[in-house]
Amino acid sequence: MPEAVRQLRTGLRAVILLTVVLGIAYPALVLGLGHAFEHERTGSPVTRQGVIDGSSLIAQPFPGPGWFQPRPSAVDYNALASGGSNLGPNSDQLVVTIDKRRREVARREGVPAEAVPTDAVTASGSGLDPNISPAYAELQVNRVARERGLSPDRVRALVAAHTQGRVLGFLGQPRVNVVELNTALADQG
Repeated sequence: MPEAVRQLRTGLRAVILLTVVLGIAYPALVLGLGHAFEHERTGSPVTRQGVIDGSSLIAQPFPGPGWFQPRPSAVDYNALASGGSNLGPNSDQLVVTIDKRRREVARREGVPAEAVPTDAVTASGSGLDPNISPAYAELQVNRVARERGLSPDRVRALVAAHTQGRVLGFLGQPRVNVVELNTALADQG
């Protein structure tokens, strides 16, 4: 068989194989994953009594002492202005802000400043992270229970029910989604 014909067949096989893999199989896989994770595409609405109350992907403020508080936000929880403070670890302004937040959280929760977890005083990179650490959630249990007239054990059970483990068992840290937790708390009455 002449060399040119062999190269033409090899080229045609490559084109057909790549067309099937990259033009059919890969788009079908991406489409399937998109449908499997459709809640991400729809904004993951959190509903309460049939009304959309927020998104489980975006933090929002919860005014008043009867709610679990999210991480601080550098953008005042504005999803249109997502971003961090752009202050680095050597910034005097950041140190002052963190110290002020630590004192406020310690006073609100009735604990020493050293007991306040890092995520209670630092904003996420987007300023919109709806998750807090289980330690920060536990710090807030007694205040929320007292303000809502619930037993601390009942509130602790809600926190446990809304605590998510590491992704795939080893990525990231355990976390509590504050939006979902406060929605469940609102359903308690």
